[in-house]
Amino acid sequence: MESRVLRTPEARFGALPDFPFPRRSVDIADKIFGGLRMAYVDEGPRGQPVVLMLHGEPTWSFLYRKMIGPIAAAGFRAVAPDHIGFGASDKPSDRAAYTYQSHVDWLRRFIEKLDLTRITLVCQDWGGPIGLRVLSEMVDRFDAVVAANTLLPNFEPPPRGIPEWPGAGIAAWGQSTKTATDMNIGGTVAGVCVTPLPAAVVAAYDAPFPDPSYKAGPIEFPALIPITPDMPGVAENRRAWEVLGRFNKPFVTAFSDGDPATKAWEKVFQDGVPGAKNQPHVEIKGAGHFLQEEKGEALADVVVGVLKRLYR
Repeated sequence: MESRVLRTPEARFGALPDFPFPRRSVDIADKIFGGLRMAYVDEGPRGQPVVLMLHGEPTWSFLYRKMIGPIAAAGFRAVAPDHIGFGASDKPSDRAAYTYQSHVDWLRRFIEKLDLTRITLVCQDWGGPIGLRVLSEMVDRFDAVVAANTLLPNFEPPPRGIPEWPGAGIAAWGQSTKTATDMNIGGTVAGVCVTPLPAAVVAAYDAPFPDPSYKAGPIEFPALIPITPDMPGVAENRRAWEVLGRFNKPFVTAFSDGDPATKAWEKVFQDGVPGAKNQPHVEIKGAGHFLQEEKGEALADVVVGVLKRLYR
């Protein structure tokens, strides 16, 4: 594979609204490139339980800016990585570098490199398909999950799946970028929020991508959604569901009221994961798909509540 590894110039991150957190990075092994730099935010006291906040398509750790501070202030460690291809992380320029499995592998190596334990996973959008897969492979490192507007597709009937996956909307999104050469990153985020986003916030989502050559990761992500039973990831997701079917640690759903694309998965998680039984599940009002952006403080309250019940 001929592919350059691009790195967004630091100047692109110079004027981000309400995002004062220093960006850290760690090198992770990669079988194609040898090593890749994975960027992340890491706030709060070391040695305390970890909140691992995983973004999805086409966002980056900036999405969690309203949650990092409250979680750290509550006495917990807030870690928000940028997936490879996003944010300040390295960006292979060839779309073929990005597979569902490669994202799982990169996240697993990130967790191992930082030796994260006592993790509460906060996952939204692709953060669920990636993060829940990793949880299923190293379950002892995880103490709890907060699932927000996410999914884990498996083509199984209820209660472990939804009856009409993927549905027309998801299928169309999965096909939408197969031949694309560019993507309106900020516009995509704004388009699935229920309230208008300030121009400076839209620009911050665009910041990691100076030109289309940096966008291979987000352009490829929709094509990786398992929308047929024979696609890569389906068998692995079914194995992950076997683990989730025995997961007795706290599993809390905090879906929004304005995201029809993922709403059906709320009940799947509630019914299919033993740890979801008798949990104080929340529907967050007044938010679309990116509820961290529109109602981040409310989602932070849910997460801190889980942590306080678990550890105090």
